[in-house]
Amino acid sequence: MRKYLTALIPLVLWSCSNGQTTVAENAIEISIEGMTKKQYDLLFDKTKTFPNNTQLSIAFIKNGEVDFIGIERNKDTIRSVENYQDAFEIGSITKVFTATLLSNFVNDQALKLEDNIQDYFNFKIKSENSITFEELANHTAGLPRLPSNLNLSRVDQNNPYKDYDVEMLISYLREEVRINQAPGTKYEYSNLGAGVLGFALATISNSSYESLIQEKIFAKYKMVNSTSTRENVETKIIQGLKPNGTTTSNWDFDALAGAGAIFSTVEDLSKFGLAQFDKENSELALTQKPTFKVNDNLSLGLGWHILNRKNEGEWIWHNGGTGGYTSSMALDLENKNGVIILSNVSAFSNNMGNIDQLCFGLMTTLKEN
Repeated sequence: MRKYLTALIPLVLWSCSNGQTTVAENAIEISIEGMTKKQYDLLFDKTKTFPNNTQLSIAFIKNGEVDFIGIERNKDTIRSVENYQDAFEIGSITKVFTATLLSNFVNDQALKLEDNIQDYFNFKIKSENSITFEELANHTAGLPRLPSNLNLSRVDQNNPYKDYDVEMLISYLREEVRINQAPGTKYEYSNLGAGVLGFALATISNSSYESLIQEKIFAKYKMVNSTSTRENVETKIIQGLKPNGTTTSNWDFDALAGAGAIFSTVEDLSKFGLAQFDKENSELALTQKPTFKVNDNLSLGLGWHILNRKNEGEWIWHNGGTGGYTSSMALDLENKNGVIILSNVSAFSNNMGNIDQLCFGLMTTLKEN
């Protein structure tokens, strides 16, 4: 692994006839070792609208080799910074790890994907429908995006999931659960489903989500700066930003940790990404296997979204967003290429989609050079 060299990337200023100075946002010089002009132009174009103090931490994986680049926007200048070991909230990329825990349980023969989750709880779920572990992992369980007893308008907007505890989740499942359609018939993205999956696995193992993820995933892949509990973060946490650029608090999770609790670094996520290329790794291979076809362009594995790029092949992908962060991770298993982006761009920003666009754009360049 190597890091790109530190460099200063200035905006070019032009003086107009009326004496005013304007910014020519696309007239800039490339000065980062190893990047092509197309990659640099993508990087600048997709980040130029973000507020000051925005940081992106990026891992490029090309043919199984990793490079890192970090940038920070400050006073209309994009500066290169070393942040590949700094922690960000990864948001819903957490769901890939929760699904990987499930795969681990399957490999250990502790359960089967088609098992009804009801069989592993000591309380009755208020539903006549059987919900399987696979359906929780691929968003086909029919569950809504959030439980009805989590009213986002009445919680702390800066930390909305913190107080949603196990008692509230069990109360929901026993008394309020609503299935929108028959399980296994339709893709409906659900934070609740991933949270229930994490809760179920912790219940089965008589453990906590954090203990499980540390023991079975982070330790295995040497992800030393990753955790689902903010108090356990030992490296620097990059401050999350609101859409206007002011700082915001981190999000903490309790019962729904499996949906989005993880803090990580691009260095750690690159280790997990590289492991995905190992065809002999049965626990990861299971998560990559299609389990539900949405349309000709999208299928679902366990946690992963499988993108059919037609002539460009398949990518596995997931993104994430919280109040102060946006992330995106895409991998081309056949060519052992990947791009991982962590940022402190708010998921509520009008331009948060630029992170996915940058990820996909950079992915296409890896096959071009």
